[in-house]
Amino acid sequence: MVERQKNTALIEIESNFLRLIPLDNRLLTIWNTEGRHQMEIILGLNPSDWEVDFLHETETKNALQNFWIPQTHLNPDNFYWYSNWEIVLIETNSSIGGIGFAGFPEKGSTVIGYTIDKKFHNRGFATEALNCLLDWAFMDPTLKIVLADTPIDNYPSQKVLIKNGFKRIGEGVDEDTQTIQVYHWAKNRP
Repeated sequence: MVERQKNTALIEIESNFLRLIPLDNRLLTIWNTEGRHQMEIILGLNPSDWEVDFLHETETKNALQNFWIPQTHLNPDNFYWYSNWEIVLIETNSSIGGIGFAGFPEKGSTVIGYTIDKKFHNRGFATEALNCLLDWAFMDPTLKIVLADTPIDNYPSQKVLIKNGFKRIGEGVDEDTQTIQVYHWAKNRP
């Protein structure tokens, strides 16, 4: 993992195949008002057309409008913890998904979530992106534990978590939908 400082506001994390780019409030607002293609052009990426299931599409739109934009506005110095990080395939210079946290770990923990374009499933990219972002996040001494939820039938996502050292710690109902059964996962500081 290589962390590159692009400018004073943005960093990128780079691995063998991927770059992770955190979106600041300006880029998120452009995504919301002008569309993903315009945001990708501003980032110097080749525009992509994500293919994600309805649940992830709905969750992403909700997060964009009701969490990422307001929280990155309120937390400009720590926006990395409140935003989507674009998962960019270096080979094509295009976004193949997103990953991010649910806030700064003030009490030692935060939640992580991710989605990958269906065209890029089963190629190890979610595992690689999660590994990179966890390495970056655990550099902050405040972070002690990262939490995640997966639908109980989402075996590929569960494999991604297991490969990154997460342990299943329980099950319940998804907080947002109140209908989807999920497993709860945790990864402690290495």
